[in-house]
Amino acid sequence: MNRRIKVALLGNPNTGKSSVFNLLTGLQQKTGNYPGITVEKKEGYCRLTKGVSATIFDLPGTYSLNASSLDENIVIELLMNRNHADFPDVAVIVADIENIKRNLLLFTQIKDLGIPSILVVNMSDRMRRKGISLDVEKMEEELNTKIVLTSTLKKEGIQTLKNEIANYIQLEHSPCLDFRSIDPDYFASLQKTFPKQSIYKLWLVITQDVNFANIDRNTIQSTDGDHTRSVSFLKRLQQRETIKRYQFINEVLKKCLQINREQATDFQSRLDRFLTHRFFGYIIFFVVLFTIFQAIYDWSSYPMDAIDSAFVSMSEWAKTNLPSWFVPKLIAEGIIPGLGGVAIFIPQIAILFVFISILEETGYMSRVVFLMDRVLRRFGLSGKSVVPLISGTACAIPAIMATRNIENWKERLITILVTPFTTCSARLPVYLILIALVIPDTRFLGANMQGLVLMGLYLLGFGMALAAAYVLQLVLKLPHKTAFVVEMPNYRIPILRNVGITVYNKTKSFVLEAGKIILAISVLLWVLASNGPSSSFGQAEAIVGVDQELTEAELEQKISAYKLEKSYLGQVGKFIEPAIAPLGYDWKIGIAIVSSFAAREVFVGTLATIYNVGTDEEDTIKNRMADEVHPDGKPVFTLASGMSLMIFYAFAMQCMSTLAIVRKETNSWKWPAIQLVVMTLLAYLAAFATFQVL
Repeated sequence: MNRRIKVALLGNPNTGKSSVFNLLTGLQQKTGNYPGITVEKKEGYCRLTKGVSATIFDLPGTYSLNASSLDENIVIELLMNRNHADFPDVAVIVADIENIKRNLLLFTQIKDLGIPSILVVNMSDRMRRKGISLDVEKMEEELNTKIVLTSTLKKEGIQTLKNEIANYIQLEHSPCLDFRSIDPDYFASLQKTFPKQSIYKLWLVITQDVNFANIDRNTIQSTDGDHTRSVSFLKRLQQRETIKRYQFINEVLKKCLQINREQATDFQSRLDRFLTHRFFGYIIFFVVLFTIFQAIYDWSSYPMDAIDSAFVSMSEWAKTNLPSWFVPKLIAEGIIPGLGGVAIFIPQIAILFVFISILEETGYMSRVVFLMDRVLRRFGLSGKSVVPLISGTACAIPAIMATRNIENWKERLITILVTPFTTCSARLPVYLILIALVIPDTRFLGANMQGLVLMGLYLLGFGMALAAAYVLQLVLKLPHKTAFVVEMPNYRIPILRNVGITVYNKTKSFVLEAGKIILAISVLLWVLASNGPSSSFGQAEAIVGVDQELTEAELEQKISAYKLEKSYLGQVGKFIEPAIAPLGYDWKIGIAIVSSFAAREVFVGTLATIYNVGTDEEDTIKNRMADEVHPDGKPVFTLASGMSLMIFYAFAMQCMSTLAIVRKETNSWKWPAIQLVVMTLLAYLAAFATFQVL
């Protein structure tokens, strides 16, 4: 009989916790949000030993159980509530060998909660190079726990960790130290009032906004007794507890840890001085960005061509071999082209995530955060705003969630409002298809011209976010700025397994989420395009066929265009065409713009569906768009109209999901409504100016 246990994986940020999680679970992972809140919940599954498996919860990184953010509150409430569905049988705390003193603060607190705990000392492969020696047996004795040395880079210690987790029942439950000695009278009174409760849980309830069992902070503070104290007294006591724990940790490390400073190298500090230099640091970052966008084009051409050919072949096969009635035609002309319009961009999106993952794995991303803080301060943003702005290049939704770490509300609000200007991965397919249409595939000073334009669009979005933040700073009048603190993790060699899992999960999430929306919209669009309100739609062959000078192919294409224009979809496009004509768009582009509010990447799938309706042409979506002309014979997609469309998407609100998350994070429809109106108006005016100038 298989027994499954619950494991909570905890640790400070940048200790390699996610690497341990990836080694334990591999691809058996799923992500979501905790019920009712926008904190990401990661869980995975693994087999520990024969007959024993585990559900592993990768909890948000936290420095201690003295919560200062929503992420940390989630950790505390889970660990304190035994009735919680995810309450762990055993806690695994991951510590970095080079920062073990700070990491042990969290370990001692969790141990005091009475949860069976295992200490994982990660990055043990660095010990010899850094001149570090650790007496594991002595440290296990001092901390009353089991300690496992791991190296996620070399995949060492993982099986030992699995064995220890499987045998968690044998772990000591006793606390590391008696924290009550900081004020014996106070805690004696508290224990006397609530004799059946854990004293450390009571202490956490009093000092923080968390609940467990049937006891809450208000109940404790309103109960008569000598334990009731002022907030300032509790804060002082909390500080004394932290000092007490560090005194204990120092004593343990004196006995168990030795560092030979002469043997350790100072490579990191020398590299930091170069990468975060006031001048060279920005040049290096620009070169990194330049390399990423060049690679997106140069490396992805072959796999994109293969995917393109595959979907064209599938559509051709479906049209040739399937019967000519509703469902088969829907598959051949609606679903396959719609999905193909997104699938073709998987290589470029994957390459983007590869680079982002490598930057995070090596520790360089934290240097970028530190570097860019100098710039962002001038625009009224918190230094902590850098993380949402950078992560917004993947998706605005988790980026906006990441603003929870900004304590000052107005600084957080400004970050939420400007983050959608940064170019997310959903905009990438739009940019890629338009750049391929209107920007020549040539070299400028050895660089790919299309890659330069793509990088320019990313920088334009980031620049607009800064400009908007500056304006909002003046309008909202920030009362003060909070201090900026960022941890500089050690430089690490990227673990290919971590990079691979990150790219797989991110790309899969992108494709599945986009695929659901695109499939639904493709079906709707095809139905609207395959039917019309007037009898002329059904008589297209007779009406168009009057002209006998057309070839068979030209006749077929003209019939298709006539049907599309007379369809329900065409009528919608014709209705909004007067509003978008000054931007250089026709009614087909108007349909794509409206439908893409569901998700930006739907733009390409919509055009793929529209241009494949009622025709047997085998051209790709790019070639079909290139062949589009206005009634006067001029091409629809020119440099002017293409750049206008890219500028529109650079400034327009990203999607309805982003609006929903802004509503959730601000707890009001006021801010997302303002965001939608202002960004749409700005996008329209900027696109109009671009088209008229070009």
